[in-house]
Amino acid sequence: MTDLIRDRHSGTATTWWRDAVIYQVYVRSFADGNGDGIGDLVGIRGKLDYLAELGVDALWLTPFYTSPMADFGYDVADYRDVDPIFGTLADARALLDDAHARGLRMIVDVVPNHTSDRHVWFQQALAAGPGSPERERYVFREGKGPDGELPPNDWESVFGGPAWSRIPDGQWYLRLFAPEQPDLNWENPEVHAEFASVLKFWLDLGVDGFRIDVAHGMVKAAGLPDVGHPDQVKMIGSEVVPFFDQDGVHEIHRAWRRLLDSYPGERIGVAEAWAPTPERLANYVRPDELHQAFNFHFLTTPWDAERFRAVIEESVLTAGLVGAPTTWVLSNHDVRRHVTRYGGGELGLRRARAAALLMLALPGSVYVYQGEELGLPEVLDLPEEFLRDPQRLRNPEDGRDGCRVPLPWAASGPDFGFGLPGSEDSWLPIPASWSGLSVETQLGDPDSTLRLYREALALRREREELGDGSLIWLESPEGTLSFGRDRFVCTVNLTGEPVDLPAPGRVLLASDQPALVGDTARLAPDSAVWWERDDD
Repeated sequence: MTDLIRDRHSGTATTWWRDAVIYQVYVRSFADGNGDGIGDLVGIRGKLDYLAELGVDALWLTPFYTSPMADFGYDVADYRDVDPIFGTLADARALLDDAHARGLRMIVDVVPNHTSDRHVWFQQALAAGPGSPERERYVFREGKGPDGELPPNDWESVFGGPAWSRIPDGQWYLRLFAPEQPDLNWENPEVHAEFASVLKFWLDLGVDGFRIDVAHGMVKAAGLPDVGHPDQVKMIGSEVVPFFDQDGVHEIHRAWRRLLDSYPGERIGVAEAWAPTPERLANYVRPDELHQAFNFHFLTTPWDAERFRAVIEESVLTAGLVGAPTTWVLSNHDVRRHVTRYGGGELGLRRARAAALLMLALPGSVYVYQGEELGLPEVLDLPEEFLRDPQRLRNPEDGRDGCRVPLPWAASGPDFGFGLPGSEDSWLPIPASWSGLSVETQLGDPDSTLRLYREALALRREREELGDGSLIWLESPEGTLSFGRDRFVCTVNLTGEPVDLPAPGRVLLASDQPALVGDTARLAPDSAVWWERDDD
């Protein structure tokens, strides 16, 4: 045995969010309940039994608020209502009630860095003119140059090009994302009060927490200084970028933590935060701030044993410095699906199945992106007329449509059961090859990826060693990982060849069954095995 990793707060009572498995629902692609070809709240409500049987603890829903959909809901026009595309407030209440009745918690997105340009505040700002209180809710500035024809500084948008848009009266407004997403001015107390009110609205409705979009944004460096070197602009979260990961964001999160703690039931805040170092990321989950932060370092790790071990060690130790749980995620609605990232085809699927068992065995909380339990790949050949991601329209290499294709529920029929009989075509086409990946097909196959996830999640819930806690690295051959958690052992072969090692005990679950000869186990290439350790 080598290298002990411990949760520094292992003596503290474990609460639900420290080891929860949270399922991300990309609302418009999960299930269509009204037949218009777009997923909605009614559709989610009809699939709650599937999610409960899958074995997850909570759902995270992407934005369903009123929006013109310039960025598919991340441009919010009304934070207190549901867009008609997705349903009504009554549908939201019914979904919450039904989820809670099945023991499922529900986390919703909140988007505090910017609003839609259709938000009433921004419309008032445009009408009110320079120097008005209405404009102070956003970041308006005069331009540079003799006639103010140049942007106020050299900041660039995450989506490409200048981070400023000019309006007819000559002023410029900051928008770090799309032109339709003006940044709010978090130096204005009115903005703080408005978002406290928005959070209370949804907490009173019964949501169990918030995923905070661009949690490292909101606060900009005083004076809005130039970045300087253009290559530094894209260093998201870097200390040299004056519009991300500024220290002032932490006061906002502390205020929100106090608000969350004032409600019963352990309501939580989850940071979508990019930071230049693990230590700075840990600042977002200090005891008086948010409960969790996404671990993008794990998501971006290539298929390599040494790299995975380094990221796991760093993640657990850094989160432990502030007593927080680590989170693990392999895919989400903004990145290429990991089946494809890991090589695609049969190879990518083998690795994805092994990665699932690795991830679900680690200490902390896990996020599962819808469809990964089916082993869905990225759709790389969507017809041009269907490509609608605003990020892709600005940079063809950055399109996210391929990871947002609707789920296949049935093995046959129009849109594979995504909608109702006679529904309109789904907003993105589902490949014909996904018939074999559908929920219906995989439920009937004991060796399917869906059945693997269901069995893994059931074991994770049953075994006390899994979830929150610590791990111990065990010696294993080059190109493999092995770690123990009390009587539980996880071994992963990240090589393309079979590997022999001493069998730790009885096989509990495997992404590909090992061959056992006496006391030796031969791990299949790109596979993971869960074991129950033999008594010493």
